Amino acid sequence: MQGFLDGLAALVGWGNSLTWGGLGGIWWLGILIAALLPAGLYFTVRTRFVQFRAFGHMLRVMGHSFRKEHDDSVSSFQAFATSAAARVGTGNIAGVAVAITAGGPGAIFWMWVVAMVGMATSFIENTLAQLFKEQGETHGTFRGGPAYYIDKGLGRRWKWLSIVFSVFLIICFGFFFNAVQANAMSEAIHAAWGINPLLVGALIAILASLIVFGGIKSIGKFAGIVVPIMALIYIAIAIVVILANFSRVPEVFGLIFSNAFGMQEAGAGAFGAVVANGIKRGLFSNEAGMGSSPNVGAAADVKHPVVQGYVQMASVFLDTMMICSATASIILLSNVDLGGMVEGVTLTQSALASEVGAWGNSFIAVALIFFAFTSIIANYYYAETNIFYLWHTRLSIFCYRFLYIVFILFGAWVAWSGSSENFQLLWNMADMSMGFMASANLLAIVLLSGVAIRVFADYEAQRDRGIREPVFDARQHNIPGVEMDVWGGGPHTPGEHR
Repeated sequence: MQGFLDGLAALVGWGNSLTWGGLGGIWWLGILIAALLPAGLYFTVRTRFVQFRAFGHMLRVMGHSFRKEHDDSVSSFQAFATSAAARVGTGNIAGVAVAITAGGPGAIFWMWVVAMVGMATSFIENTLAQLFKEQGETHGTFRGGPAYYIDKGLGRRWKWLSIVFSVFLIICFGFFFNAVQANAMSEAIHAAWGINPLLVGALIAILASLIVFGGIKSIGKFAGIVVPIMALIYIAIAIVVILANFSRVPEVFGLIFSNAFGMQEAGAGAFGAVVANGIKRGLFSNEAGMGSSPNVGAAADVKHPVVQGYVQMASVFLDTMMICSATASIILLSNVDLGGMVEGVTLTQSALASEVGAWGNSFIAVALIFFAFTSIIANYYYAETNIFYLWHTRLSIFCYRFLYIVFILFGAWVAWSGSSENFQLLWNMADMSMGFMASANLLAIVLLSGVAIRVFADYEAQRDRGIREPVFDARQHNIPGVEMDVWGGGPHTPGEHR
């Protein structure tokens, strides 16, 4: 068994070097370290800094996101909540702690950078997902995502890329990410209440199965209730910690910025480790550019593709700029030893407990139960969409569901083993699969960015004419691959004028 794990660790290490940097000992020589931020900056410029100049409009769009065009469809908010459920998970609690211990406090700065440029990236990929979506199995439902916009938007000669993306998404979200989430939940519950991680894993598998097998509408309803509540409570606790240590806030900001540019050593020390861990953990947390949120973004029933671009952009802001920052504040304002043996979620638990008392341990465990569990059920839908794209058979869905449960139990087993090597391997496996799927998606959305910008221009032109809720009519645009039965115009009521 150990020989197998050693061989697997070597293979995973090579894959991470290829995607995340480290080839030939050069930290930035990897697909995503070299491409993720430049791509985000490119989309920021092409959209004329949409995440900044249209921030207020983004909030107004969110305010209208509860409505849906058909009673049996998925609302824009439900799609937002489902994607936020996947984003707001282990990465916000354990992932931030991993970033700080591996790369130092400066990694938080690079998580912020990834989020700010990633908002534009998420805007582009979710606009494309809406544009190239297709009718689902039942009336008022839709399916879509990177596999669909690669196939329809880039044409059949790029079919291989859509297949590569789908395979790595299934491995990443269906298996490895769920193992990471289950591991963090099992570890947190064991640390707080001493319950056997294997029993926790079994319970997670049972409860998740009851929800996810009900489909996207079941997942959307659950996420729409749980996500806003858990996010607000967690942020409120962080604000309490910040106010209690308000005099130290400038010191913490100074620590983050000085370490971000290698001006002082902390954690792993080297500048490359700071940047690489910040970008990795930032992408794991907010998923902007990874190609995950478009799978559920496409399911929303909206009048114009750009609407969901705005809504999913807000999800990135919530995830990193608010919730990840809350976790970073809890850790960096506490007196815990960042260079000690404590890592992952246990570090966040220790940090909060040192500030508010022993109940902080239990609070983090409860928060992680909701954060990670909602991620597990949202991850299921992401992978199922791509299973459906590749095979369209009941047998493939059955096999996927079986492996989905197996990997939840695998994550709990890693927590039960207590091995730091197994813990690190689990995160490395998630990083590798995430790296390959994000690389495929980034290539696709760069190639299709002109189409997304064209659709965005249509939206803004309608708003300039005084239309409050723009409506997209594909008949007015010659865009190959767009489904006319989805965006063909048909009878509709144009948006009201201001």
